[in-house]
Amino acid sequence: MATQPATKYSRIALELHAPVARISLDRPPLNIIDIPMMEELAEALTEIEARIEISILIISGSQTAFSAGVDVAAHTPDKVEQMLAKFHGVIRMLIASRKVSIAAVHGNCLGGGAELAMVCDLAYTSELATWGFPEIKLGCYPPVAVTALAALVGPKHAADLVLTGRSITGREAAGIGLANCVVPEVDLEHAVQDAVHHLSQLSPAALAIAKKAIYAWDSIHFDKGLARAEKIYSDELMKTEDAQEGINAFLEKRPPVWKCK
Repeated sequence: MATQPATKYSRIALELHAPVARISLDRPPLNIIDIPMMEELAEALTEIEARIEISILIISGSQTAFSAGVDVAAHTPDKVEQMLAKFHGVIRMLIASRKVSIAAVHGNCLGGGAELAMVCDLAYTSELATWGFPEIKLGCYPPVAVTALAALVGPKHAADLVLTGRSITGREAAGIGLANCVVPEVDLEHAVQDAVHHLSQLSPAALAIAKKAIYAWDSIHFDKGLARAEKIYSDELMKTEDAQEGINAFLEKRPPVWKCK
């Protein structure tokens, strides 16, 4: 039974049409993920998880982007611990979900947006999409990516993306394993719906258990690894002058002046 997008959400849109739920990041133009959006995502994921008639979750972005990442202003010392807890809470919920998750990626898919897409079970990308983890340019690093990216694309590709902060196209993202399939942007929704059609013919119970089994080994290491990455981020990285300089320079729209400490 279809429902209209929930009015209680201001930064996302939630549509339910069994067996599919769709979350659209809806904070144009770039769908930046701020703390209120993280809270809405957690609430929506909780609602979806409670619905036994839903077995498939699509996550996409509104208008011209998937998401250009987490709000840089949320990385300041007074907000960073709350931001990490809330964003990583969403990531953990998505990984633990019994629903098969599909990321539909077009436009910018950067930083926390790319982390959100990479932890979905399946990812379909436009060939013109822009993927990347640019946090190093701010004197930071992406905790989810440093924890899990190497398992997806291999250590060398992961090091390249995290340490250079360079962006890649959707075609290259699919080529290294960040996405399952790359298509022209006009065909993206059709590719997603083909996957949904196939999955909807299968047993929701079997899908949920198979998903749990696929990640049984990796999830043990992911939980420990992300906790460690969070601790290093808070206890070491955010106490460096360079991390503060990178964030301040971005907010002040100027080049950073690194102090090497």
